[in-house]
Amino acid sequence: MKKAFNGSRENESVSTPLAGKEVYDRVNDIVIIFGKTQKKSSSEPNIWKKRSIFFDVRHCIDVMHVEKNVCDSLIGTLLNIKGKTNDGLKCRQDLVEMGIQEQLHPISHNRRTYLPPACHTMSTTEKISFCQCLRNLNVPQGYSSNIKSLVFINDLKLVGLKSHDCHVLMQQLLLVAIRGILYDKVKVAITRLCFVFNAICSKVIDPRQLDDLENEVVIVLCQMEMYFPPSFFDIMVHLTVHLVREIQLCGPIFLWWMYPL
Repeated sequence: MKKAFNGSRENESVSTPLAGKEVYDRVNDIVIIFGKTQKKSSSEPNIWKKRSIFFDVRHCIDVMHVEKNVCDSLIGTLLNIKGKTNDGLKCRQDLVEMGIQEQLHPISHNRRTYLPPACHTMSTTEKISFCQCLRNLNVPQGYSSNIKSLVFINDLKLVGLKSHDCHVLMQQLLLVAIRGILYDKVKVAITRLCFVFNAICSKVIDPRQLDDLENEVVIVLCQMEMYFPPSFFDIMVHLTVHLVREIQLCGPIFLWWMYPL
């Protein structure tokens, strides 16, 4: 599927994750100099700059914040919320520099620049339908906060989403809100991402299915890469790749995420 990406073929195998001791051995002897006075050396082969404090504190990736940040990025991009969207002029200029998705390149006319709509771009009618769907929700007591109080119809955006609000949206409500709008393949990609978070956050997990779930995460992110701009895939979206391995090492997520704290 060269047209959906940059046209090159990836033939390298997946790198083997380093054990904690292997990483520690690489960074243990690094001399740490704080501040911006240290000049970068292009000839230095070591990619590590410092030894993280997390080597002294047992830690896991916090799924609660990963899910919230992914949800914020997704909703901000779908509704094109100013300051929260990952699609804009600079993002389209990146596509020009990378030489991909020519149909989305910005078009300059006199002093104005036109951005062609992407497949994930909602029309005003679709934004109204999305917001009204969430605005008309009535949820049982204790299920979540009052989601409809966070929806602003006039501005066509969601404001003040907390971590658990994003959790409820990614688990169930977002699937309902997008079912009558958006391009079909975009809906499928978003739905599969929501199913991944639903499976990851389950209290009952079959260890024999974890390898398949890990493969599903990679496939879903590649599928979303076909429809969403490269700027959407920041470090928080990338961290979803590692969540299944965290389950294999630490057990079900509900035992070590941040909600109880």
